[in-house]
Amino acid sequence: MDAGADAGVAEPDSSGQFLRCFGRQMKLLREVAGLTQAQLGEQVGYGEAQIAAVEQGRRIPKPQLIDAVDRVVEGRGLLVAMKEEVAKARYPSFFRRFVSLEAEAAELHAYDIHLINGLLQSEDYMRAVFTMWRPLLDHEVIEQRVAARLERRRLFSRRPTPLLSFVIEEQVLRRPVGGDSVLRGQLEQLLLYGHERNIEIQVMPMVRDEHAGLGGAFTLIHLEDERRIGYMEVQEASILYTAPKKVSPLEATYGVLRAQALTPRESLAFIEKLLGEL
Repeated sequence: MDAGADAGVAEPDSSGQFLRCFGRQMKLLREVAGLTQAQLGEQVGYGEAQIAAVEQGRRIPKPQLIDAVDRVVEGRGLLVAMKEEVAKARYPSFFRRFVSLEAEAAELHAYDIHLINGLLQSEDYMRAVFTMWRPLLDHEVIEQRVAARLERRRLFSRRPTPLLSFVIEEQVLRRPVGGDSVLRGQLEQLLLYGHERNIEIQVMPMVRDEHAGLGGAFTLIHLEDERRIGYMEVQEASILYTAPKKVSPLEATYGVLRAQALTPRESLAFIEKLLGEL
């Protein structure tokens, strides 16, 4: 592997095992406190079924639930200490380091060729994507993945506000993932995001006879400490580049892509035109 590159591959994911371990710890503390699942749920504001699902490792608990349970069962920080690892379990193993870097981004620039970028996806579009995933995902896993992807949107409201740009292939905007109604909602959401001052969306038309992005999709992240990172992913294998000699060519490619694509204003007009055709 090249220096300055970290690869993540489709290894057996231990997140399910960790969640079951967390659930057993939570159940033990609840029983020591002399509480039933229903009683604990009532005290922390969750239903009995939700408490049972967490204890069985079938549901990823929210940070607020972990804090509340630890307090009620007098866990003395035992459950809270595992909160960060619980949060990581929401993502596939190959994707976790990227998500932690994304959350710190001062700038993020993405080129997408198959799907709308995850940060821009509507909830219905997300659910359609995960429902079509192969190998098939369990319903519980689909909902966990949707919740995790929605959580990544906190980047949009973070202060200081990050600068975000996206170059999207025209065919991605025409592909009716989940059906026409889902696509309509997705295009409407793109228009909303495209009018935000810190978000620029550009469409790469299919009619372009020169195209700098034939090497595939990628994402660039600029961090506050001036580190620059390149990320690529395919078939549940990923690679992060940190060495300038690897990141700089991607940055140059992205600059050409933006020049070849429609301008942000032209792109919003194009998306509005597509909406009118549905």
